[in-house]
Parts: sequence; C-alpha cells; structure tokens
Amino acid sequence: MNRFVESFVGTFSGFAKATWVTLEITVASLLLASLIGLVFAFMKISDRGWLRLIANGYIGLIRGTPLIVQIMWLYFGITHFIVLSKFWAGVLALAIHSGAYIAEIFRGAIQSIDKGQMEAARSLGMSYGLAMRRIILPQAFKRAIPPLGNQFIIGLKDSSLVAFIGVSEIFSVSMSEAAATFRQLEFYSIAGLYYLALIVVFSLVLHRLEKRLDKGSR
Repeated sequence: MNRFVESFVGTFSGFAKATWVTLEITVASLLLASLIGLVFAFMKISDRGWLRLIANGYIGLIRGTPLIVQIMWLYFGITHFIVLSKFWAGVLALAIHSGAYIAEIFRGAIQSIDKGQMEAARSLGMSYGLAMRRIILPQAFKRAIPPLGNQFIIGLKDSSLVAFIGVSEIFSVSMSEAAATFRQLEFYSIAGLYYLALIVVFSLVLHRLEKRLDKGSR
C-alpha cells in the first residue's frame, strides 16, 4: 500500500498534465461530435431518401466497426493527405465515432416530440426551420440530456484509445510508467483512479444540468 501511495504521489505531475490532455481531447471531440450528430439526425429524419441513405450508411459503418480500427484508419489515412497532429487526429476520430451515436440520440429525441406542435407552429406562419429551432429543439434537447450524458461518459473513457497513436494522455502515461517499472497493475490502477475521478465530476455536472433544466420547464 505504501509503495502504491508513493507511486501515486511521485507520478502526480505527469498524470496531472495527462489528465488535462484527456479533458481537452474529450471536450473537443464531444463538441464536434454533437455538431456531427445533429447534422446526421436531421439527415435521418429528412424527407429526401438520399440524405437518409447517407446517414444510415455512416451510422451503420461506425457502429459496425471497432473504435480502435477507426482511430488507426483515420490517423494513418487522413495524415497521408493532410498534416494533422496526433491530438487533432485523435479528436477527429473520436468525434466521428461518437457522432454516430449522438445522431441516434438526437433523432429519437426530436421524433419523440408530438408532431402536433410542429403543425401548430406552421399554422401560425413559422417556417420549418424556425419552428424546429424555437419549439422542437429546446424540448428535444432536454429529453436528450440523460442519454447524452451517458454518451459523454463513454466518450471520456474511449479517449484512452488515442494512446495508441502516441497522444500523451492518462492511459499513455500509465503504459509508459508500467513499462519502465514493470509494475503494470499498480500504474493501471492509478490510471483507473484518474478516470474514475473525471467520470464522477462529469456525472455531477450533468446531473446538475439535468436538474436545472427540469426546474426551468416547470
């Protein structure tokens, strides 16, 4: 136990920097993923068949292949044509992956709103876009918060996979320390504690946001 505490304290600086990188990757990828998800959600509920076909193809491909394969394919594929840092290649791969799941979350939330509300808004002279922005999306967003929260937590944990393209985040540091000291269980346990702390903070923030939105709707 004493050695574990010593290792934790001794590597705190390195893990603290890696934790900040993990947060940057997670926040950047989830913001981009939310935008991607919203676009593909609208494509999936579109009246145009070719837009639905593209959306279904994207979602099916992403959900049908492992994330680590997508990270490797995007990193080595995109950087073959465009110079991207490891950080932004990882962000883009995570965003494209999470975007497919967020698209389904937004689609379900939008379609859960009574169609009569859209019809009523259109009868008052609102355009489809205006009615969607002012009437449908605010309600859909509130309903999407719980599943979005779960997806954001999954996205945080998934960020550990960018260690395999050389990004120095929490899991990458734990692998380096484990390789240098041959104390694998010890340093992977330390990494687990850092991830657990981040997830607890994420969960609390999302819970407070959900409660605030719930109070605002009363």
